[in-house]
Amino acid sequence: MSMPIFHMISGAPQPVAPYSHVVEVDGWLLVTGQVASDLDYDPGTMPEGIEAQTHKVMANLRTVLQGVGAGFENVVSARVFLTHFEGDFDVMNRIYASYFPEGQRPARTCIGVTALAGGARVEIDLIARRP
Repeated sequence: MSMPIFHMISGAPQPVAPYSHVVEVDGWLLVTGQVASDLDYDPGTMPEGIEAQTHKVMANLRTVLQGVGAGFENVVSARVFLTHFEGDFDVMNRIYASYFPEGQRPARTCIGVTALAGGARVEIDLIARRP
């Protein structure tokens, strides 16, 4: 096993805690969970509602993936965390699914949680394989 490479991606939202955007080991890309924040993390600027937040999370994840030369087509697994599970699950699923072609969707876990950073309603992390 090679030594891990710790990536901080220019143009991706600033971390809200001590972590790297992506840790790469032997071609595997472990992508830190993203919330719907802008470049300079400010909870007051997160869009309202699960629809807008899910789109923003996916845009942030796309930026991070592109920063290491990958895309959604390279994602093999995802974890989704929702603070309003019952009310947001169907809407989040519809939006999430639109980012992956049918028949090529990653394995996934979706978990209801009590809180996320900055009052976010959704956070998604990924595992991808370098192309």
